[in-house]
Amino acid sequence: MSIASTDGPATNGGNPLQDLAQKRPEYAPLLGVPLQALFQNEPITLPLTASVRDVALTMRNRSVSSVMLVQEGQLVGLVTDRDLRNKVVAEGLDLSRPATDIASLNPMTLDQRSPAFEALLLMTRHNIHHLPVMDGQQLVGMVTASDLMRQQSTSPVYLARDIHRQTTLEGLVCIGQQVKALQNHLSAANTSAYNTGHIITAITDALTCRLIAMAEAELGPPPVRYVWVAAGSQGRCEQTAKSDQDNCMILDDAYEPKLHGDYFKTLARRVCDGLAACGYIHCPGEIMAMTDTWRQPLHVWRQYFQRWTETPDPKALLMSSVFFDLRAIHGQFELLQVLRQEVLSRTPNQSLFLAHVVNNALKQRPPLNLFGNISLMRGGEHAGTVDLKHQGIAPIVDLGRIYALAAGLHEVNTGDRIETASKLGELSEQGSRDLRDALAFVSSRRITHQTQRMEQGLEPDNFLRLEELSNFERDHLRDAFSVIQSLQDVLGQRYQSGRF
Repeated sequence: MSIASTDGPATNGGNPLQDLAQKRPEYAPLLGVPLQALFQNEPITLPLTASVRDVALTMRNRSVSSVMLVQEGQLVGLVTDRDLRNKVVAEGLDLSRPATDIASLNPMTLDQRSPAFEALLLMTRHNIHHLPVMDGQQLVGMVTASDLMRQQSTSPVYLARDIHRQTTLEGLVCIGQQVKALQNHLSAANTSAYNTGHIITAITDALTCRLIAMAEAELGPPPVRYVWVAAGSQGRCEQTAKSDQDNCMILDDAYEPKLHGDYFKTLARRVCDGLAACGYIHCPGEIMAMTDTWRQPLHVWRQYFQRWTETPDPKALLMSSVFFDLRAIHGQFELLQVLRQEVLSRTPNQSLFLAHVVNNALKQRPPLNLFGNISLMRGGEHAGTVDLKHQGIAPIVDLGRIYALAAGLHEVNTGDRIETASKLGELSEQGSRDLRDALAFVSSRRITHQTQRMEQGLEPDNFLRLEELSNFERDHLRDAFSVIQSLQDVLGQRYQSGRF
């Protein structure tokens, strides 16, 4: 009995699934994921002539909880472990009897393109736990209640809820290991790169806050006010499943190293090591709160930013690429707000600093050759690939940061910076749309590439081979690189003409 639609009133465009997902946001991930994304193995079937014993042996040998009965390739019946328990063991049924005696004949089914959410509703309404999946008249798989629960358990709502319930590092590590699956599910649901970045980052934020809470519970309340701050991609809400950690701490000026130093050093070490255990490796450049340099009182941070903007040497430019992308995660947010307000009130007038930042950013160009075609990396481990992160996304991030510094914008996310900057005249509306489209396309290709690698059992990376793309996608990638290059040229001309 194929189920093509779900009954019941709807208030959202006539679609009861979307209506319920709106009321219960924890179910939303199931709305966008097709059933075909939930099963990987061939359907387990037996002929109609199979006995009850044949079914039981097949379930044991194949480690499954159901077997489908077929005749001439057509689905006829379904036998589950519950049928064996209730109809065979409890009733003392002869194991040589035909399996059709205990099977559910003409079982309910769904098309493989149906959303997983529809399967959840169907199972709930009819108290069933197994649902054959069809492609037209062809049986292609089986989805169980456990499959749906696993899908829900990697939704951001469920992960965040579970994070805040954990009391041990081991529990948080188990959740951290599900971030890759979360990205896979978001990709299968065609979630935008912008939203994917915010969702993945929200899980990192939650893990960070829980680690801090656990450390404070053991160490006692902080002796002075502080704020834990995310930097880099976490600060911009642009993380993917392939991310290290960048963070720092701003302490109240009441901080005294001899009195309070050990407390905050221990706190920072536990949080950073905890994040590493959860899958966010230590920053190779040691830009972390557990590094003494990046765990300082407010007046020291003021000195840092003053030095970076007034003496823009190479190290200062490197630091500005990290520490102008800050976002408060836990603690007294006003400590960062005060610092940010002071810094951004000065940067629009720091013409020498901005000129150096522009010059430094223009060193990282998109991989286009003289003929406007995509140029692949030569030599090394990743020869023949394009580095989507450093050659595609990083130049856009640099552009967004420059626009923000030139206009004194408080936005940290790259897309938000570009959109707001255009409203203030830092770049044209057309340029803003083109650059945001370029960012969306390159970021989505990066996420898709990482997802495909994870599905193959490989570690996610940023190195794309053009063979992974259709000709249409290659053209779009080339166009995206061309947009980046053009806007870099505009910024370079603006710098040379002294219009900062």
